Amino acid sequence: MSASTAVLRAEARLIGRHRAGVFWVVAFPPLLLTVLGLLPAFRTPDPALGGLRMVDAYVPVLVLLAVIMSGTQVMPGFLVGYREQGILRRMSTTPVRPLTLLTAQIVLHTVVALGSALLVVAVGRLVHGVALPRHLPGYTVALALAALVALALGTVLAAFAPNTRLATTAATVAFFPLAVSAGLWGPVQVLPETARRVIGFTPFGPAARALDQAMRGDWPDWSLLGVTVLWTLLLVAAAARWFRWE
Repeated sequence: MSASTAVLRAEARLIGRHRAGVFWVVAFPPLLLTVLGLLPAFRTPDPALGGLRMVDAYVPVLVLLAVIMSGTQVMPGFLVGYREQGILRRMSTTPVRPLTLLTAQIVLHTVVALGSALLVVAVGRLVHGVALPRHLPGYTVALALAALVALALGTVLAAFAPNTRLATTAATVAFFPLAVSAGLWGPVQVLPETARRVIGFTPFGPAARALDQAMRGDWPDWSLLGVTVLWTLLLVAAAARWFRWE
């Protein structure tokens, strides 16, 4: 077994033991969709949504919620904890470099987030009759970019947090505006024009619109994908500049 594979398996076991974090990422978004879809207001076609029901519009939102929670709520705690306990420093003296562990964390949290996203889509389809994404390639690209920007943001949070307590606090503070920009308190397309313009410059507002366009059968606007890519590059550059291994 290679060192990278051994680290990946070890990290997978550790993440599996973090039951609270796994629950909130994997189970909470599908459960929330199940409950919301039972509300009469969410099952009525809305002209503001182009005739879609609110439950239809919330599937991309909750897909994004899973990605945001994995990248900003769970992963930073692992990375800061490893640095706080000196694990990254000790790894730097072995053939297994800290970057191997960081890569394993990114891969595993991506898998967890995408698994939750698939559950949201499945629950929407099987429980509430939500149509599957009509433009699957566009949906896949938008979701992958959203996952990348969430993980990049989580790495930036880990870079600046000196300990796990402050990492948790920072992640909680960041979560609410991120969730608003993703549309959790109302799909972006039904918000006031000023709010839509502001959200259009956030990491997840364009991602939410891109997923919605792909759900309807269109390739996401390149401008939306471009904003998401730009945020990813900026956050990766910030993480590379300020992330400390010890």
